[in-house]
Amino acid sequence: MPLINMADLRALLHRHARLLGLDPGAKVIGLALSDVTLMLASPYGSLKRSKLAANAAEIRTIAEKQGVGGLVVGLPLSMDGTRGPAAQAAGDWALALSEAAGLPCAMWDERLSSAAVNRMMISEADLTRKRRAAAVDSAAAAYMLQAALDATAPRAT
Repeated sequence: MPLINMADLRALLHRHARLLGLDPGAKVIGLALSDVTLMLASPYGSLKRSKLAANAAEIRTIAEKQGVGGLVVGLPLSMDGTRGPAAQAAGDWALALSEAAGLPCAMWDERLSSAAVNRMMISEADLTRKRRAAAVDSAAAAYMLQAALDATAPRAT
Protein backbone atom coordinates (compact mmCIF):
# COMPACT_ATOMS: atom_id res chain seq x y z
CA MET A 1 0.00 0.00 0.00
CA PRO A 2 1.78 3.20 -1.10
CA LEU A 3 1.84 6.35 1.00
CA ILE A 4 -0.72 8.89 -0.19
CA ASN A 5 -1.26 12.59 0.41
CA MET A 6 -3.53 13.75 3.20
CA ALA A 7 -6.34 15.03 0.97
CA ASP A 8 -6.52 11.68 -0.82
CA LEU A 9 -6.54 9.85 2.51
CA ARG A 10 -9.51 11.89 3.69
CA ALA A 11 -11.32 11.15 0.44
CA LEU A 12 -10.74 7.39 0.86
CA LEU A 13 -12.30 7.18 4.30
CA HIS A 14 -15.72 5.70 4.87
CA ARG A 15 -18.27 7.88 6.60
CA HIS A 16 -17.53 8.19 10.33
CA ALA A 17 -14.07 6.63 10.01
CA ARG A 18 -11.40 8.18 12.21
CA LEU A 19 -7.74 8.89 11.61
CA LEU A 20 -4.98 7.72 13.91
CA GLY A 21 -2.04 10.11 14.20
CA LEU A 22 1.37 8.68 15.04
CA ASP A 23 4.44 10.55 16.21
CA PRO A 24 7.21 7.93 15.99
CA GLY A 25 10.11 8.52 18.32
CA ALA A 26 13.15 6.37 19.00
CA LYS A 27 11.58 4.78 22.11
CA VAL A 28 7.91 5.75 22.08
CA ILE A 29 5.20 6.22 19.44
CA GLY A 30 2.75 8.95 20.41
CA LEU A 31 -0.84 8.32 19.36
CA ALA A 32 -3.71 10.69 18.65
CA LEU A 33 -7.22 10.01 17.42
CA SER A 34 -9.51 12.20 15.35
CA ASP A 35 -13.21 12.45 15.94
CA VAL A 36 -15.58 10.94 13.36
CA THR A 37 -16.13 14.34 11.70
CA LEU A 38 -12.37 14.73 11.13
CA MET A 39 -12.41 18.12 12.83
CA LEU A 40 -10.71 17.47 16.16
CA ALA A 41 -7.62 15.51 17.18
CA SER A 42 -7.13 14.30 20.75
CA PRO A 43 -4.21 12.58 22.46
CA TYR A 44 -4.84 8.85 22.68
CA GLY A 45 -1.77 7.44 24.43
CA SER A 46 1.51 5.92 23.42
CA LEU A 47 3.13 2.64 22.47
CA LYS A 48 6.58 1.45 23.31
CA ARG A 49 8.52 1.32 20.05
CA SER A 50 9.37 -2.29 19.27
CA LYS A 51 9.51 -4.56 16.25
CA LEU A 52 7.37 -3.41 13.35
CA ALA A 53 5.13 -6.49 13.42
CA ALA A 54 4.33 -6.01 17.11
CA ASN A 55 3.60 -2.29 16.71
CA ALA A 56 1.49 -2.96 13.60
CA ALA A 57 -0.57 -5.54 15.51
CA GLU A 58 -1.17 -3.05 18.35
CA ILE A 59 -2.14 -0.35 15.86
CA ARG A 60 -4.44 -2.71 13.98
CA THR A 61 -6.18 -3.56 17.29
CA ILE A 62 -6.64 0.12 18.11
CA ALA A 63 -7.92 0.76 14.58
CA GLU A 64 -10.52 -1.99 14.83
CA LYS A 65 -11.65 -0.88 18.29
CA GLN A 66 -11.85 2.84 17.42
CA GLY A 67 -13.10 2.70 13.81
CA VAL A 68 -9.87 4.02 12.31
CA GLY A 69 -9.75 4.10 8.52
CA GLY A 70 -6.26 5.53 8.00
CA LEU A 71 -2.97 6.58 9.55
CA VAL A 72 -1.22 9.95 9.60
CA VAL A 73 2.46 9.62 10.48
CA GLY A 74 4.61 12.57 11.48
CA LEU A 75 7.27 13.54 8.96
CA PRO A 76 10.37 15.05 10.62
CA LEU A 77 11.48 17.47 7.93
CA SER A 78 14.58 19.60 8.44
CA MET A 79 13.97 23.17 9.53
CA ASP A 80 14.51 24.34 5.93
CA GLY A 81 11.82 21.90 4.71
CA THR A 82 14.17 19.35 3.17
CA ARG A 83 14.03 15.62 3.74
CA GLY A 84 17.03 14.43 5.69
CA PRO A 85 17.89 10.96 6.99
CA ALA A 86 15.26 11.14 9.76
CA ALA A 87 12.51 11.93 7.24
CA GLN A 88 13.67 9.10 4.98
CA ALA A 89 13.63 6.66 7.91
CA ALA A 90 10.17 7.85 8.98
CA GLY A 91 8.87 7.40 5.43
CA ASP A 92 10.27 3.88 5.21
CA TRP A 93 8.74 3.03 8.60
CA ALA A 94 5.35 4.54 7.66
CA LEU A 95 5.26 2.56 4.41
CA ALA A 96 6.12 -0.70 6.17
CA LEU A 97 3.60 0.03 8.95
CA SER A 98 0.86 0.79 6.44
CA GLU A 99 1.49 -2.54 4.72
CA ALA A 100 1.68 -4.51 7.98
CA ALA A 101 -1.40 -2.86 9.55
CA GLY A 102 -3.42 -2.95 6.33
CA LEU A 103 -4.35 0.73 6.56
CA PRO A 104 -3.76 3.60 4.11
CA CYS A 105 -1.24 6.13 5.35
CA ALA A 106 -0.31 9.74 4.74
CA MET A 107 2.56 11.69 6.24
CA TRP A 108 2.42 15.20 7.68
CA ASP A 109 5.08 17.71 8.66
CA GLU A 110 5.76 17.47 12.38
CA ARG A 111 8.44 20.14 12.68
CA LEU A 112 8.42 21.75 16.11
CA SER A 113 5.36 19.81 17.31
CA SER A 114 7.15 18.47 20.39
CA ALA A 115 8.69 21.88 21.11
CA ALA A 116 5.30 23.60 20.83
CA VAL A 117 3.65 21.04 23.09
CA ASN A 118 6.45 21.29 25.67
CA ARG A 119 6.21 25.09 25.68
CA MET A 120 2.45 24.91 26.20
CA MET A 121 2.78 22.35 28.98
CA ILE A 122 5.31 24.52 30.80
CA SER A 123 3.55 27.85 30.42
CA GLU A 124 -0.12 26.86 30.64
CA ALA A 125 -0.25 23.55 32.48
CA ASP A 126 2.83 24.11 34.67
CA LEU A 127 3.78 20.44 34.41
CA THR A 128 7.04 19.10 35.78
CA ARG A 129 9.62 17.58 33.44
CA LYS A 130 8.66 14.05 34.54
CA ARG A 131 4.93 14.59 33.98
CA ARG A 132 5.60 16.33 30.63
CA ALA A 133 7.66 13.37 29.43
CA ALA A 134 4.73 11.04 30.04
CA ALA A 135 2.28 13.21 28.06
CA VAL A 136 4.34 14.92 25.35
CA ASP A 137 4.36 12.04 22.83
CA SER A 138 0.58 11.73 22.49
CA ALA A 139 0.12 15.51 22.70
CA ALA A 140 2.66 16.01 19.89
CA ALA A 141 0.80 13.39 17.82
CA ALA A 142 -2.45 15.30 18.42
CA TYR A 143 -0.79 18.60 17.49
CA MET A 144 0.47 17.11 14.21
CA LEU A 145 -2.85 15.38 13.42
CA GLN A 146 -4.80 18.57 14.14
CA ALA A 147 -2.59 20.51 11.72
CA ALA A 148 -3.24 17.88 9.03
CA LEU A 149 -7.00 17.95 9.67
CA ASP A 150 -7.11 21.76 9.59
CA ALA A 151 -5.07 22.03 6.39
CA THR A 152 -7.21 19.53 4.51
CA ALA A 153 -10.67 20.40 5.86
CA PRO A 154 -13.28 21.03 3.20
CA ARG A 155 -13.83 24.74 2.73
CA ALA A 156 -17.31 26.26 2.88
CA THR A 157 -18.34 27.83 -0.41
